[in-house]
Amino acid sequence: MATRVVRAVFGRAKVGKDPREETAFAAYLRRAFPAAQRLAWYHELFGGRGAWNELLRRLLFRSLCKRVGRNLRLGPGVLIQHPERVEIGDHVFLGARTLIQGRYDGRCRIGSHVWIGPHSYFDARDLVIEDWVGWGPGAKVLGSEHTGIPKRVPIIRTDLVIKTVRIGRGADVGTNAVVLPGVTIGAGAIVGAASVVNRSVPPRTIVAGVPARVLRRR
Repeated sequence: MATRVVRAVFGRAKVGKDPREETAFAAYLRRAFPAAQRLAWYHELFGGRGAWNELLRRLLFRSLCKRVGRNLRLGPGVLIQHPERVEIGDHVFLGARTLIQGRYDGRCRIGSHVWIGPHSYFDARDLVIEDWVGWGPGAKVLGSEHTGIPKRVPIIRTDLVIKTVRIGRGADVGTNAVVLPGVTIGAGAIVGAASVVNRSVPPRTIVAGVPARVLRRR
């Protein structure tokens, strides 16, 4: 089949209001049941398919997170740690088997109109994803690293350094790319598939490779 250009769907969708009953019931769950119980229910349902399972997952997910905007789309198998530290904007898609690993004293903010592909991983101890970001399937954020000090002990026993990772507005991160601790991806930048980004990327710049290098400006 020849190359084709088709109209974007997710990025052009209009964001409507969620059903009042859905937001009200999520609020009731938050008031009536402890977080541990809601999280246990979510884990029982997280892999189910079909509209009913998706609705139940979304209700519980909304009740668990610090904030969730309108029109959340949640694939099967999405896992989250420390959802009480996670804020999500309007019209966000979280693909199947995505893992968001937060921290009890951390920060994870996902803006509006963000599409996150299946099997993505986020070390979300201090992570900001701004609006209109596209995140390719299997791409990863690493937000922390071991100091390796003192050298006489195994690295895994040394302290962790948490560094902020920020993905700027309108950026696009390719399939299976890896963004390392402390990196900022500038607004409108593009990261090529399978790249390893170990330094910050200027706005509207295209990078690719291992390690990622600047190819050109947009």
